[in-house]
Amino acid sequence: MHELSLATAIVERAAETARRHGAASVTAVRLRVGEMAGVVPDALLFSFEVAREGTVLESARLVVEEVPARARCAGCAADFAVGTPPFLWCPRCDRPAQSLLSGRELEITGIELQEAGA
Repeated sequence: MHELSLATAIVERAAETARRHGAASVTAVRLRVGEMAGVVPDALLFSFEVAREGTVLESARLVVEEVPARARCAGCAADFAVGTPPFLWCPRCDRPAQSLLSGRELEITGIELQEAGA
């Protein structure tokens, strides 16, 4: 389960941010996960709960924003939803996608900190 290694990396990054800012703890981590990132959000949430134990993220929430996969057609330049399983052919003109516009994201977008002494 690679979600556990991802969760561990997220916890380490957030804990480092808390240390750099002198925070007492982390209250939440916000994450964007693309539909085609190869990550199962429920497994990541479970793994995050395991990885945060005994750290400054002990009671932190992981807030996951799921990003739908969208592509652009090479022929007519239409944008379209890729879906699951991915279908990279334009539903309008039946040509292949030129590029994937979204859906591969896996990024921390925010870390909420609790100030020391607060």
